[in-house]
Order: sequence, then structure tokens, then C-alpha cells
Amino acid sequence: MKALLESGVHFGHRTNKWNPLMRPYIFTERNGIHIIDLQQTVKLLNTAYNLVRDTVAKGGVVMFVGTKRQAQETITEEAVRCGMPYVTERWLGGMITNWQTMLIRIQELEQLEKMTETGEIHRLTKKEGLLISRDIKKLQARLSGVRNLKRVPDLIFVVDTVREHTAVHEANLKGIPVIALVDTNCDPRVVDYVIPSNDDAIRAIKLLVGKIADAVIEGKTMFKDEDEEGTVSEEGAQAKPAAAAPRPRMDEESDMDDEDLLGESTLAKIGGKNEESEDEEDTDTDDKEKEEKPSRKEKKDEVLE
Repeated sequence: MKALLESGVHFGHRTNKWNPLMRPYIFTERNGIHIIDLQQTVKLLNTAYNLVRDTVAKGGVVMFVGTKRQAQETITEEAVRCGMPYVTERWLGGMITNWQTMLIRIQELEQLEKMTETGEIHRLTKKEGLLISRDIKKLQARLSGVRNLKRVPDLIFVVDTVREHTAVHEANLKGIPVIALVDTNCDPRVVDYVIPSNDDAIRAIKLLVGKIADAVIEGKTMFKDEDEEGTVSEEGAQAKPAAAAPRPRMDEESDMDDEDLLGESTLAKIGGKNEESEDEEDTDTDDKEKEEKPSRKEKKDEVLE
């Protein structure tokens, strides 16, 4: 709150230039100037901060838009600091609704820059070279902030919706959420996430744009941490399971007894089988002995003989 007061975020426009739809965000009137309610500014700024952080943490892209002189330098610095696309010179019509054409223009800029780097431009006539160099300067001024953008952004952060009405309108057509610094002369209905503040003071713009850039940086660190955790979990899942300990091989000539190796039930069965085999062996030996012993009659015959 103190930083917002020192930066002059609470100063609105003159009372005769206000938009009645901004009445809920106005605290009072002083010397013909509306004073913005900073308590709502703080609350809504925190909401926008959390939205930007969560969007970037999921891999989203936030585009910074501000073409007025007070915001150009700040938008460029903060967007480059957080690594997001930006527009500071002029919003080209169809930059969102006709993105395929914008990609073709970006590719054309890259081709022309290659011509100058390789020296092919010197093979052309002087007039053709001048025309190409002018095209390069014009394209660089208008597309330098979005030349690394490969798709339509997920969020748009706008400074002064009255000046950037074309960007806001295209975002509304494509269903892209809009976060904007809304002054007392703006229409809050076209903005999804309103941040009531002064959009003319350089210090106020620098403070609020820097806060959104901090949210982007925080979201990027969260995204990197999630990627690292995901790679670690994937490596763990792909890793081969540890080989089971080899079962100890039993030596053929083991000193262990049957009682150590077999259970009670199997030992009982084996014991019964052994007893039956012993009985059968006893009966066989008795029969053999009977066969081997001579009868009495045979003995008498031998004696008589």
C-alpha cells in the first residue's frame, strides 16, 4: 500500500472525463480528480499475480502490451527480464486473430536478415538494397518483441485499454483472458481481470508491470521444478527392477538330513512307506528261508540211504 501511494497509483483522471462504470473502484474526489480505492487495487493485483504465476507454471505464455510513451521502455525491460513477448511500437491488426499471417511476416524478417548477414543484399541494385533495409527496420521495430512467439498467447497484460482497444478486442474475440491497468476513464467490461490504477504515471506503470513480471519469473521456477520432478519419476519408472537374490544351489552331496529339508507331513508319509517296504522285505526273507531249509522226509531218505 505504501509503495502504491508513493508511486501515485491512486491518482485518476479529471471528474469530467470519468467512465461511470468505474464508480465501484473510485474512493473519493479531490480537487476535481478522482482518487482510486487502493484497497481494491491491492486485492485485485494479488488475484492477477496468482493467475499469471499459475498460468506460466503450466507452460503458458503472457504477452505484455503497452504502446504509449510512458510504458514503452518499462514494458520492454520487464518483458525481456521475464522472457515473455511484448508489443511496444504498434499493435498490428490481426496479431491474434490472424496469427498465421504474422508468422509469415516473422519468417520474412528472418530471411531478409540472413540476406544481409550472408552478403546477398550487395548483389542487388542500390535501390533494391535500400528498400530491403527499410523493410528490415520496419519489421524489427514492430515484430522484435514477438519474433520468438510460436503460438497465440494464453494471457494478455495491457496498459491503458483505451489506447490498446484493438488488442483487447482481438483477445475478447479469441477468448483470451485480459489483465489490464484500468484508469477512471476506461471501460472495465472488456477486461477479465481489472487492476484499477493510474496508467499515465511512469512510476506507477513500472511498479505494477514489475510485479506482473515477478509473477512470471516465479511461475517459470515452479514449471522447472515440476519438470525436474517429472524426469526423476520417469527415470525411476523406467529403471529396471533390482535382480532378485539368486537362490542357493543345493549340493548333490549335502550333509543335511531329511528332517532338516522336509516337512512333518512328508516325513510321516515317507516313514509309512519305509515300514511297508521293511514288512515286504521280511516276508521275502522268510519265504527264501523256507525254500532253503530241507524237509524232514528228505532228511530221513538221506539217512536211510
